[in-house]
Amino acid sequence: MTPTILDGVAVSTMDAAGTELPFGHVVFEGGRITAVGPGQAPKPTGPHTWVDGSGCLVTPGLVNTHHHLYQWATRGIAQDATLFEWLTALYPVWQGLDAEITHAAGSAGLARLATTGCTTAADHHYVFPRAGGDQFDALVDAGRRIGIRLHAVRGSMDRGRSDGGLPPDDLVEDIDTALTATEKAIDDHHDPSPEALVRVAVGPCSPFTVSTGLMTGAAELARAKGVRLHTHLAETADEEDQCQAEFGCTPAEYAERTGWLGEDVWLAHTVHLSPAAVRKLGATGTGSAHCPTSNGRLGTGIAPVRDLLDAGAPVGLGVDGAASNESCGLVEELHQALLQARQRGGPKALDARQALWLGTMGGARCLGRDGDIGSIEPGKLADLAVWRLDGLDHAGIDDPVAALVLGPQPRLKLLLVGGRTVVEDGELRTASEQELARDLRAASTRLKEAG
Repeated sequence: MTPTILDGVAVSTMDAAGTELPFGHVVFEGGRITAVGPGQAPKPTGPHTWVDGSGCLVTPGLVNTHHHLYQWATRGIAQDATLFEWLTALYPVWQGLDAEITHAAGSAGLARLATTGCTTAADHHYVFPRAGGDQFDALVDAGRRIGIRLHAVRGSMDRGRSDGGLPPDDLVEDIDTALTATEKAIDDHHDPSPEALVRVAVGPCSPFTVSTGLMTGAAELARAKGVRLHTHLAETADEEDQCQAEFGCTPAEYAERTGWLGEDVWLAHTVHLSPAAVRKLGATGTGSAHCPTSNGRLGTGIAPVRDLLDAGAPVGLGVDGAASNESCGLVEELHQALLQARQRGGPKALDARQALWLGTMGGARCLGRDGDIGSIEPGKLADLAVWRLDGLDHAGIDDPVAALVLGPQPRLKLLLVGGRTVVEDGELRTASEQELARDLRAASTRLKEAG
């Protein structure tokens, strides 16, 4: 192993002190960062790789805390629908999912994430048609194909329409089947090591598609196996109404009742939270995956991100979709998070560095990996995004973090996962983008025709 030196680069470390270097260097070797400092790096006497970072900003690789990669095959449908209307329109289409479609959609979606700065992605897969094959294996294979870190959330649903849920009855599992399959996914794929490329979490879909028995059983399984818990919560006002009618409590109160608050839990959306619920998430260390673009696409509202941060809750960013966020670029969510926070709380509600923190350390905290990713510090994994800011799009913006968050999406000079190159000069290096697009088009066509 020889060291690699990123030299002459602006550095935003996202460490606890907020260290920034207008002109500095980052050195990594064997997949981990060995040095970060101002000015040019001392040149090693032995073999090494030197990378000219002039005109660039290096940040930690971005962390996506919530996604549904299978939906890449069904983008552009139900464009003006509410969440419940959108789900009702799409469930019949998703009944045609199989392992080949899921692999094609997952590969394409992860490629898009990589080219927009993402080095770690959490994907929530909860649709398992009975004739769909081993879709979870297909998703994990897609992660290995593209080469970014994947937190594969084995989702589940057991409330079909006959039980008051939204999915068709033949698209849900019974509790025993769901829990057995979830345990198998953990046993087959979960890697607890610090360098893991694949980890597995437990993820019943949502209170309106899952029974109380599955919610509590899934929480017990996750804790027995030592993995994290993830579900949707408090996304819409409709969900609030349904929880009150069925359970006599708010979604956050229901989460607490079923064992779904704690430092090993992160929740998607958390848009409709009372002040008491915000304090509860903060007090319990429960994480929130904030999905600003998807929430805007479905008109669900603006999450109380500033309040959650002030309460001490971990908050990360989620691309969500892909059928409720057809772009699915992660760096774009930095910009959208800042805008939505300011729409809710004024121009001081969130600044550019806080938005970048959400997309890096905030996401790493949600996934329980802040000891190894999320900031640029010696000893941490070399998951790095090197952004070009020397072109027309960012000319005249002297603050590189403001250029990244407020300006147009920059082109990546490099995206590194454990020091391995995944994107170079804006192009994916681990797979052919042309092949990915071809496979996705074929999969999407077949799925829509079947539905």
